[in-house]
Amino acid sequence: MNLSFYIAKRYLIAKKSQNVINIISGISVVGVATGTMALIVILSVFNGFDSLLKSLFSAFDPDLEISLVEGKTFTAEGDERFDRVKAHPGVLHFTEVLEENALLMYGERQHIATMKGVAPGYAEHSDLDRMIVEGALELTDEMGNNYAVLGRGVANVLAVGLNFVTPLEIYIPSRTAGITLSPERAFNRRLIFPSGIFSIEQEIDMNYLLVPLHFAREILEYRDEVTSVELGLSPGFSESAVQDELQEILGEEFRVLNRFEQQEWLYRVMQSEKWAIFLILTFILLVASFNIIGSITMLIIEKKKDIAVLKSMGAGEGLIRKIFLFEGWMISVAGALAGMLLGLVICLVQIEFGVVKLYGSGAFIIDAYPVELQFSDFVYVFLTVLLIGFFAALVPVRYITRRIFSVSEQL
Repeated sequence: MNLSFYIAKRYLIAKKSQNVINIISGISVVGVATGTMALIVILSVFNGFDSLLKSLFSAFDPDLEISLVEGKTFTAEGDERFDRVKAHPGVLHFTEVLEENALLMYGERQHIATMKGVAPGYAEHSDLDRMIVEGALELTDEMGNNYAVLGRGVANVLAVGLNFVTPLEIYIPSRTAGITLSPERAFNRRLIFPSGIFSIEQEIDMNYLLVPLHFAREILEYRDEVTSVELGLSPGFSESAVQDELQEILGEEFRVLNRFEQQEWLYRVMQSEKWAIFLILTFILLVASFNIIGSITMLIIEKKKDIAVLKSMGAGEGLIRKIFLFEGWMISVAGALAGMLLGLVICLVQIEFGVVKLYGSGAFIIDAYPVELQFSDFVYVFLTVLLIGFFAALVPVRYITRRIFSVSEQL
């Protein structure tokens, strides 16, 4: 066993002559453990919210989305490039989409939202059906009737009821009317009955309604134009590999976006918040580590006689420093292990029982804070604590041992 480590372990475990050193060492361990526990819990909660958002957006956002780099609409039918995209083995389903802002009226209420026209078969391969909170994900029926599926926010603003008595009115500026003083000619108006209400995320819920693609083309006065194409991936295919291959097929005129890129701003904000909290709690942990400085300082002063004995036996300054560096590290490791264990227990209890509830949980899909444990967080936190503990021990060890050795040399 390493001599410096062995002596440091004896100093940590053995009873010290001054009780105050025991107390300061204990406070150091508790401080490090508390900071470590907070880091583990907070990072796990952010992981939980991140996974929750990804699962929610996966019900609305496709695996891959094709859109124009410049411009708004394009025609996929008859384009050899899109025929190759459809034939790609990694593409499970191919859905044409046409989006446009529209004025919605229901009774006396009005709201501006994005009308999203989707091709037939969308309901069959979409995960949106698991987000339906009222009604059904039905856009057309066997009789050829058209229906709209609204976000919960849109439905609440308009006070929509699924009674199939009052239709939803959709107004969109006419592309061919030209300049006119008549409001009737300036807008295209269509009626459609709402069949379902979905709830995903506030911004989506407040801004989207789904309609059949042919209905959207009719009111927008388009024939076969689309604003984007949504793709679902076949099982077993790599998202990045398929994305790169499709991008090569389509060229620079189009962009192929994965789910992260479709909601890039949101995911980046989540990651930024997570690491900002990590840095804040690390700073608090750094402040707590000052207890380690005090503990090591007092321990060195108490062990002056032991240091003199070790010097007389041939121990150099390097060995003495290693002893107390190991002492500081063992305090950090003890606090880190205790904090990670406590954080793990708290997270498992929250996962299993949902002890900490979300305030106003009736408005959320979940009723308790989501938690997800990731091994990488434990590694990062442990390494961070070790690094802080090392520098916290290094400061008093270098300063005080240098003074002790300089005084002994003068004598």
